[in-house]
Amino acid sequence: MEFQQLLLSRQSVRKYLDQPVEAQKLEQLIDAVRLAPSACNAQPWTLILVDEPELKNKVARATCSKAFGLNSFAIQAPVIAVLVLEQPPWTVRMGALIQRREFPLIDIGIAAAQFCLRATDLGLATCMMGWFDEKAVKKLLCIPGQRRIGLIISLGYAPQDYPLRPKSRKERHVMSRFNRY
Repeated sequence: MEFQQLLLSRQSVRKYLDQPVEAQKLEQLIDAVRLAPSACNAQPWTLILVDEPELKNKVARATCSKAFGLNSFAIQAPVIAVLVLEQPPWTVRMGALIQRREFPLIDIGIAAAQFCLRATDLGLATCMMGWFDEKAVKKLLCIPGQRRIGLIISLGYAPQDYPLRPKSRKERHVMSRFNRY
């Protein structure tokens, strides 16, 4: 897919077909994350792809909020991707302290974007979810207690009639500047 078309086609999808994602496509998504750039090439993440139906459903339920009506669609997705933050090397931690920047969070955002763009390129649909019961997901996936989950992404095939929504974004002149703020 041409890159501009890819950017226009990627969207948060909240409805999935009951169709498994092929192993070959999952391998390509792993590579998309593996090849993502990161501060000092630290790659401060572990990607967990959850496709075993019963476990996947439990993880999906841990992303739902009845009070706010969030993420109830996740249980439809045949795969849930979990990006776990890993401890970066001391050079990244020192740089983060000096610069007052959370480099691993920036890095995981880049990795997630590459995952979602590659998924779109492969004909798959995704939705990034920041709302989840971290304690429950960590327990379900045996994630060590000191680790944090950065992001969860639903993955699958959207129905053929799922509408491609127009992008609602700020105008260029509102969100960008040249040379000065």
